[in-house]
Amino acid sequence: MDIKEPIRVKDAAKLLGLPFKGNGDLWITGINEIHKVRKGDLTFVDVPKYYKKALSSDANFIIINQDTEFPEGKAILISEDPFHDYNRFVTHFMAEEKPQHIAFSKGENVTIGNDVQIYPGVVLGRDITIGNGAVLYPNVVVYDNTIIGEDVIIHANTVIGGHAYYYKNRKSHYEKLISCGRVILEKGVEIGASCTIDKGVSGDTIIGEHTKLDNQVHVGHGVVIGKRCLIGAQVGIGGKTIIEDDVILWGQTGITKDVVIGKGAVVSAQSGVSKSLEGGKAYFGTPAQEIRKAQKEMAWVRMKSNEEK
Repeated sequence: MDIKEPIRVKDAAKLLGLPFKGNGDLWITGINEIHKVRKGDLTFVDVPKYYKKALSSDANFIIINQDTEFPEGKAILISEDPFHDYNRFVTHFMAEEKPQHIAFSKGENVTIGNDVQIYPGVVLGRDITIGNGAVLYPNVVVYDNTIIGEDVIIHANTVIGGHAYYYKNRKSHYEKLISCGRVILEKGVEIGASCTIDKGVSGDTIIGEHTKLDNQVHVGHGVVIGKRCLIGAQVGIGGKTIIEDDVILWGQTGITKDVVIGKGAVVSAQSGVSKSLEGGKAYFGTPAQEIRKAQKEMAWVRMKSNEEK
């Protein structure tokens, strides 16, 4: 992105409280990640194997976690945490205006904490608690009996607390089991745009602290997701599934109901999970299996196919 009002290196260093090396009078005119940098941009690097790429890129200004040599015409800002300081710099130039609490509707017994941002079009049901620092973007819908923790972010058009997809076959029709559970989003959770999080039938659907959901994710009734999980776009999670801490589910993964995904498991994109998976391992395929086993099987199939040609 371009900076509307360019800033000199020495002033940027002062803003961030960082030491710098190079010409302090050079002007920073843009901010970009390393894959999109242009001349005049500031970027960051915090992994040694990418130092050379960053320093030799078109970016003239690099936030880096090591005092190092750099090409002429560039400057470095030395930081213990370049990722965090880059975010601070972006926030300074891209700070969103906090909306007033207007143009949204709410039911009875809604408690809203301090520094909460609620955008137009948000609809809040009854018996809802929203913690300090939460952000609800336009057109978010929150059904009754929901707890939203501190610093939770919910992006536009997401629905929290929809009814469980739970029916009994009466031959002549399907009778719906009435949902009376809750949704609980713990501290630091971020929910992407157009996600659907169903409430429990009688218990709670829980998303643990600092877990992050991408866009268009569906979480079924009574699902319990642990802390620090990453869930990619278009993942679908069946009801009553338990996902333990530090699990990563990449895009379009489908998970059946009533299974357990163990702590630290990683499931590759477009995999189908039909049974519980042990933690600490990587999985791929439909049905999902350990990725090393899947790769060996695919190699064997290719070899046999080549032999038959």
